[in-house]
Amino acid sequence: MDDTRDKIKTKIDFSSDSFKKYLTNTSWLFFERILRMGISFVVTIFVVRYLGPKDFGLFSYALSFFWLFASLSTLGLESITTREIVKYPDKKDEINGTVFFLRLAGSVTAIIIIAVTLFLTREETYSAILILILSGSFLFQSFSVIEYYFRGKVEAKYNAYALSFSVILSSVLKVVFILIKAPLIYFVYAVVFEYGALAIGLVAVYHHNKLSIFSWKYSKTLAASLLKDSWPLMLSGLVVMVYMRIDQIMIKNMINDEAVGFYSVAVRLSEAWYFIPVTLCNSIFPAIVNAKNVSIEFYNNRMQKLYDLLTWLAIGIAIPVTIFSDQIILLLFGKEFILASPVLTIYIWAGVAVFLGVASSQYLINENLTKLSFYRTFIGMIINVIFNYILIPTYGIIGSAIATLVSYSIVVFVPSFHLEYKFQLKLMLRSLSLITLVEHIKNRYGNKKNI
Repeated sequence: MDDTRDKIKTKIDFSSDSFKKYLTNTSWLFFERILRMGISFVVTIFVVRYLGPKDFGLFSYALSFFWLFASLSTLGLESITTREIVKYPDKKDEINGTVFFLRLAGSVTAIIIIAVTLFLTREETYSAILILILSGSFLFQSFSVIEYYFRGKVEAKYNAYALSFSVILSSVLKVVFILIKAPLIYFVYAVVFEYGALAIGLVAVYHHNKLSIFSWKYSKTLAASLLKDSWPLMLSGLVVMVYMRIDQIMIKNMINDEAVGFYSVAVRLSEAWYFIPVTLCNSIFPAIVNAKNVSIEFYNNRMQKLYDLLTWLAIGIAIPVTIFSDQIILLLFGKEFILASPVLTIYIWAGVAVFLGVASSQYLINENLTKLSFYRTFIGMIINVIFNYILIPTYGIIGSAIATLVSYSIVVFVPSFHLEYKFQLKLMLRSLSLITLVEHIKNRYGNKKNI
């Protein structure tokens, strides 16, 4: 029997060209995200202070309602597109063109469904106007196919250029609106402007690489194949957005706009960290895809390292935020928003489940177990809605934070009944119990003592 697989190295070779390639790609992603998050975070502080709890609550409500329908625009094609580019790089024009037109059709559909939903639910006129304006950004987001392409090519720096360009322009615009004391609707226009600038930036870097969007081709056969794989992710994305944003919609309808404002501040501070697992996973997803082609042992080894890293990062973020939540709220937003502090203390721990969930999603996509993604997020959505309905009347926005923490945590482990997922559950539990951290410390410092 060939023992080649037994000799395959599972340790990371820091001197290899492959490692350097993914490190460079990840560095660019982090640079872009940190730059964007840094600028957006500072500007958001001024926007929140300027708008106050009530207007910021309405702004957050409009964004939450708008994002509920985002998956109808994306059609679950993000990671699927990257996967196809990795597997079939020579078919880039056919893949990009097909995904672009699918996303454009999905965007138009999403806008129509939003309009119909607003009419049927008899949404307040001003709120409906804000939501419809925001929905226009779906059309610009169709050009995100270029972003998926550069992910697959492990050339994140081009995405970084476009994304940084858009957020800088948008942030400048928001500052101008604050200085001229513009009404709330102007800040909604700023959101749409950001996506328009991003589309222009992505097209520019694509052409800079001597590629042309005019070479894109639509393939009906490919479209059917992509949608066959992506529809569970689309449905999963829909329920993800429901259980990520339904809390703010329920708070508005069960309490008021001001309560949404307090809650949204805590949510933004907690979710500000979610770019970390997304960035890491987007960057190394091609490496995970290729690892399985080497050996199952190598594949699982990489997944374990990914779970370890994300778990330790999430816990490392949650502990200090929990301890200093009052000081964080007072420093950034002032006494007017102090009611957000207890929500932040609870909500920040949902990040542990989110970090692991992002990593396990990469496994599900690579194994073509996308239906499991839908099942687990659907169950999470149901749990979140039920807990919000029960807890909000009694505990207010704190009850909603508890509902989020419970539902997010359950979702990660729901697919454990599936035989192929059980081993991934074992890997995640090793990370959560800090077994691998203890082993790492023993190996590192134990070896030093033996020298």
